[in-house]
Amino acid sequence: MTELSATKTSPVLTLQNVRKTYRGREALKGISLELRAGELLGFFGPNGAGKTTMIRCISGLLKPDSGKIIRHPFEDPEDDEPVRLGLVPQTPAIYQDLTVQQNLEVFGQLEGVRGRTLKHRIGEVLEWAALKDRTRSLARTLSGGMQRRLNIACSVLHDPDILLLDEPTVGVDPQSRERIYEMMRQLTADGTAVLLTTHQLEEVETRCDRIVIMDHGTIVADGTLSELVSRTIGQPHRVILRFDRPYLNAVESFVFDEPRTSATCALASMKELPQVLLVLRQLDQEPARIDVRSYGLQDVFLELTGRSLRE
Repeated sequence: MTELSATKTSPVLTLQNVRKTYRGREALKGISLELRAGELLGFFGPNGAGKTTMIRCISGLLKPDSGKIIRHPFEDPEDDEPVRLGLVPQTPAIYQDLTVQQNLEVFGQLEGVRGRTLKHRIGEVLEWAALKDRTRSLARTLSGGMQRRLNIACSVLHDPDILLLDEPTVGVDPQSRERIYEMMRQLTADGTAVLLTTHQLEEVETRCDRIVIMDHGTIVADGTLSELVSRTIGQPHRVILRFDRPYLNAVESFVFDEPRTSATCALASMKELPQVLLVLRQLDQEPARIDVRSYGLQDVFLELTGRSLRE
């Protein structure tokens, strides 16, 4: 096991039964979770689920009503050095009338990074965020994607152990979205723990190491995509035979519905598909249609939170 893979099992942040009433509504109802070093943890949920309130409590912008938020030492449990935290809020928090370079200088100094160290770090994050050719540009002249990347760059000048991102890809173009996730990949590869909230189902499904689904201020699911599918739906793949009229004979590995016009076979792996489809040769009635589908995060989300529209 490499040093980095070993650190991935170590929690750097723990929430224990965190509760918070915000603007007259119980936004967090006993949230408990762990964030590990080198992990990209995606929080997904409908509007009003409590994701932003949780980010604000972790960052210290809001004080929980009860419960504990513990930042663990990153490497040595005996180390008294505080865990460094970076925050990128929903709305870009940069100085619009300062240049890219000036923004980085200000944010670096606010985090206690100065002198040659700051100069070196600014050079690194400009390259990392693909903004090296825009150092003299005013922030307000940048595209939405560039402003978001600048905001992220400002948040990591002090080498945070934990980076919190609230909807980091809202309103950005596809190229900037790809760059932002490449930036996050590099951070987690270096051992930074990254927690992000998003409404983009595809992003959290394909990019995140672990997924947490929130609804009505509670965590309703926590795990990898395959774990979530397994817990809520079962086998991740289905073959469905649909008939124009009831099919009365049994079909190996398939379960019929009550009218016997539809039969389903669950698969653990798509590698099983060719063998399952061999049963078609044995049918004396040809199916009108054959559907093959795989279940993903959208199916898990609807199974856990319901299909009713949220206002």
